[in-house]
Amino acid sequence: MGDEGPGDEPGVSRRPVTDAEARRASRGWWDADADAYQAEHGDFLGDVEFVWCPEGLRESTAGLLGPVVGARILELGAGAAAAARWLHTREAEVVAMDLSAGMLRHAAAAAERSGVRVPLAQADALALPFRTGSFDTVFTAFGAVPFVADSAAVMREVFRVLRPGGRWAFSVTHPIRWIFLDDPGEGGLLAVHSYFDRRPYVEHDPGGTPRYVEQHRTVGDRIRELVAAGFVLRDLVEPEWPAGHRQVWGQWSPLRGRLFPGTAIFVADKPPA
Repeated sequence: MGDEGPGDEPGVSRRPVTDAEARRASRGWWDADADAYQAEHGDFLGDVEFVWCPEGLRESTAGLLGPVVGARILELGAGAAAAARWLHTREAEVVAMDLSAGMLRHAAAAAERSGVRVPLAQADALALPFRTGSFDTVFTAFGAVPFVADSAAVMREVFRVLRPGGRWAFSVTHPIRWIFLDDPGEGGLLAVHSYFDRRPYVEHDPGGTPRYVEQHRTVGDRIRELVAAGFVLRDLVEPEWPAGHRQVWGQWSPLRGRLFPGTAIFVADKPPA
């Protein structure tokens, strides 16, 4: 993550963006990048598997959603919807939702390959097209939350569509990672940014138009968003890098993973009525 401002060449910056800019950037980026993303990460994520993070933590091991048999579940930012299909095989009733038509195209293709099908919906996490109290569980693995300017509004929307007693779980890049460069090697061990700088990371075109936007919030920010929406925080999981895991995923690597966390998974409940 650099500090250069927009100029005559494509580049990166840390600067505020509007909600509309963030939405346009996310839809355009993931539509354009869907094929490359699946080519690079599809084997790791699988067609019918629930992987929370680049560390490889699986829901089959972690059980963060609790019992899922018969549960009505929504996956936000589902991408190719591998996790939704895995939950379907566990007798859950699942809907997979994503902003990107390109990613949902891969979800449909994976359904054809695997023979496991779940309903797919193209929609915005800031305006969920579901009735109040529609779901027992809502989750996302690195979807939606890091890419919207008003993530507190996402928390409120999730709270709305959950039934009383329902669960909300989401994984994001661990906030401590924002003090480092996106470098899986030794260059990524040097702190260069303030943890308290909430300006998003922006990749922009030569005219300065945002093409990729990722938001930073501190751990405290995330907890306050959850509490303000009405949730009760149940757990904050920081997966450790597994012994023998050699997968490099962007800025995630064995070198960095053995020193500090790369992922934070927040688990919260909507209080019973």
